Amino acid sequence: MRDAFRRWGHDADVVALQLDEDLEADGERWPGPPATAADTVILHYALPSPLTAALAGHPGRRVVIHHNITPPEFFSAWDPEMARICALGRSELPSLAGVTHLGLGDSEYNRRELEVAGFASTGVLPIYLDFDRYREAPDPVLMRMLGDGRTNVLYVGRIAPNKRHDDLIRMAACWKRFVSPDIRLVLVGKGPRTRGYADALQSLLYELGFTAAEVVFTGHVTHRELLACYARAHVFVSMSAHEGFGVPLVEAMLMDVPVLARRSSAVPHTLGAAGVQFDDEPLDEVAEMAYRLATDRELRAAVLAGQRRRLEAFSPAAVESALRGYVSP
Repeated sequence: MRDAFRRWGHDADVVALQLDEDLEADGERWPGPPATAADTVILHYALPSPLTAALAGHPGRRVVIHHNITPPEFFSAWDPEMARICALGRSELPSLAGVTHLGLGDSEYNRRELEVAGFASTGVLPIYLDFDRYREAPDPVLMRMLGDGRTNVLYVGRIAPNKRHDDLIRMAACWKRFVSPDIRLVLVGKGPRTRGYADALQSLLYELGFTAAEVVFTGHVTHRELLACYARAHVFVSMSAHEGFGVPLVEAMLMDVPVLARRSSAVPHTLGAAGVQFDDEPLDEVAEMAYRLATDRELRAAVLAGQRRRLEAFSPAAVESALRGYVSP
């Protein structure tokens, strides 16, 4: 977004409370340069922070982009502190309604939350993905490791209770028992703040008789390693019970991996008519559908064609056009 603003002739910078090491050159630490009444400030809202009060005090135009906050009940049994933070964040959002000129959700699901929170002017601005980055060369080592003939079922997302990795593991157990023994579940994403949920997943794996070769937790990966996971995936399966947008859904479509996803929260808005969605079907039926998407060439081709059409809504050109419409005077 910053680069788009600069191409349009604006002075634009990214200011953040924290910067990852590999992004140090791409942003400034808050508070950054003082903003004036002639400036538009855009707050990406995902957790409570000092930036909320800073936005309210800005003398110029104020915009909120709502990325959603996971409902605290998902964390209550596993991480009480995270549950508390999520509750604070969700209760803080309405306080921005009266001081914000425009509220944008990165999905229709999030836009509706802004309406409920009292934002008078709202819209949808999808997360801006650089499609060219997904055409880079994948990591060759991981390509070899995952290209050994097993059927790779991929999910990308942090290890968190709302992502429902436990359901993914149970689905994989149905696949292994009733469909085919050659499955490998590849779970990409950083671990949780606390060990409770991760330990419960390990206990579940032990109970179901999985080996380390059959269910792989990669942890955090580089971009090229991520590309290798997508390139070797036969099907992408999401059991997530809460998504504000679902970037991996778009990534899977970009990488031509058929998507099977639980119809929850923002998922229907992100996928549209693309991929295959399910509600409360038994896990053995979900496993059977995942297997068909991985192996049935005709079905797979039809689903991939629909996903390619859906990608047009998230193309850089489409998102830039929407962004220009929202921020132009």
